[in-house]
Amino acid sequence: MPFANIKVPQAALSSAQKEEIVHRVTELFVDYFSEAVRPHTMVLIEEVLDGGYGRADEVYVIPEAYRARD
Repeated sequence: MPFANIKVPQAALSSAQKEEIVHRVTELFVDYFSEAVRPHTMVLIEEVLDGGYGRADEVYVIPEAYRARD
């Protein structure tokens, strides 16, 4: 079973964007492995809380301008 685990900052994606990612990643796996994998493909989108990750030794908080609007 193909499995994709995608981590994004909390509130960075709208529900529609998450749905699109699920569909596009599923299609990617189908392109590589064949249509037979579609019913067995799992795509997990995890939202990481602000301050729960960092880059270059700095704790990251997503700017308000980049937050998704549902």
